[in-house]
Amino acid sequence: MSLISERQDFSTIADVFLVHGSMQSPAFLDGRLCASLALHDLSAEAWLEEVCMSLGVEQPRDEPSAERLLAWRRQTLDALAASELNFEPLLPDDMFSLAERAQGLKEWTLGFMEVIEDAGDDARTKWSAALREAVEDLAGLTAIETDIDDSAENEGDLFALSEHARMAAMLLYTEQHPGQPQVEKVDEDSRTTH
Repeated sequence: MSLISERQDFSTIADVFLVHGSMQSPAFLDGRLCASLALHDLSAEAWLEEVCMSLGVEQPRDEPSAERLLAWRRQTLDALAASELNFEPLLPDDMFSLAERAQGLKEWTLGFMEVIEDAGDDARTKWSAALREAVEDLAGLTAIETDIDDSAENEGDLFALSEHARMAAMLLYTEQHPGQPQVEKVDEDSRTTH
């Protein structure tokens, strides 16, 4: 089975980073990836170049690593463009402590906002009020407290913040790519079949 068809998760990508001698979290680059796919239709070549630069290498160490990094991009693009609206940021899962998960969300948001800031104010003037508000709210996540205890309340709060990041990324993508996903068309089709 090809690595391209396997689901890439936080731990899998973190392992690829480790193979390249990097202890950094993939969350920051995933935030950059999501915003770059939405705003610039980031190519596979440009993505691989960005990851390698971040890892401090000229190219992926081996073919399986390159395949995983490219599969990460493809998986993210497919999820952002899917009508199921099932995109999920690449964040630490519940195998990690809440503090580690909060740090991951903070890093993801920093990466996402870095690309947004680089795009400049001209891009924002074309956005809907809902998208501008979602991105402004998201900017507040760059300052969230990450030294939190494992508790049901903190877990609920972190879930809500992660959901906001997820929705902001999907909203940015859909506004920059009208008709993708075809949510409206799916709704119309379901009404005509009933």
